[in-house]
Amino acid sequence: MSLRALELLNLPDETCFLLDIGCGSGLSGEILDDEGHIWIGLDISPSMLQVALDREVEGDLFLQDIGQGMNFRPGTFDGAISISVLQWLCNADQQSHNPKSRLTRFFSTLYASLKRGARAVFQLYPENDDQCELIMNVAMRCGFEGGLVVDYPNSKKAKKYYLCLFAGQIPGGQKQQIPQALGEEKEEHDVIYSNQRIRERQKGKQRKSVKNRDWVLHKKEVARTRGKKDVPFDSKYTGRKRRPKF
Repeated sequence: MSLRALELLNLPDETCFLLDIGCGSGLSGEILDDEGHIWIGLDISPSMLQVALDREVEGDLFLQDIGQGMNFRPGTFDGAISISVLQWLCNADQQSHNPKSRLTRFFSTLYASLKRGARAVFQLYPENDDQCELIMNVAMRCGFEGGLVVDYPNSKKAKKYYLCLFAGQIPGGQKQQIPQALGEEKEEHDVIYSNQRIRERQKGKQRKSVKNRDWVLHKKEVARTRGKKDVPFDSKYTGRKRRPKF
C-alpha cells in the first residue's frame, strides 16, 4: 500500500522531502528510504514511535495528534502519504472531539505545509459513503482538489481506497487529473501514468537511483546529529578525509 501511495504521488525521479502521516513503527518509512526519499513521520502513539526508534528508522519522528493540526513552515513538503489513518479522525473518541472540526484543522494545516502542486495520498478504510463524503467535502473546502481512487473495486479482498489530493495545480504545468484505478477496464491507449509505471516495475524497469553522494552525506549527518555511534567516516569519495591514524 505504501508503494501504491508513492505511485499515486507521481514524484519526479529525484530525492523528495515527504511527510508520513501516522507513521507508526516506521514500516512505510522504510519504503520511502528504499526509494531514496527523506521523510518526517507523525504519530499519536508514543509506544509505536518508541518501536520506530528502537528499529533506528531514518526519518525524524514527532508525537502529534493530527486532529490538532500541524505547525510546519508553509511549502515544506514535496508530498505526503498516510496508510490506514485518516478514517480515525471521523471518530469522536473524546467528548471535546468534533470530527468535522478536527478534519478541517488537519486538512488546512496540511495544505499550507505542502508545496503548490504537491500531492497527498491517503489509504483509508471508510465505514460508509457518508464518511467518504464528509472527508472529501472538508478537504475541498480547505483548498484541495482531487478525488477517491478505488483499486480493484469488484474484489472483496483486493479492494483499496485511496484519497488522492492536489494542493493546487503545478505552476505553469498541465492540469492534474485523478489517477486511473487499478483493476478497471480501460483501452490501452487511455492508460495513464499510475498503471504504466507499475507495469514497468513488474517488467524489471527500476526507478532511477537517487542514492548519490549528497544522499549519503545527508544520511551520515543525520546519524551524527542523533548521537549514533559507529557512523563511518567520510572517504575521499564523499568529499571528506578519513580520520588520521596515530
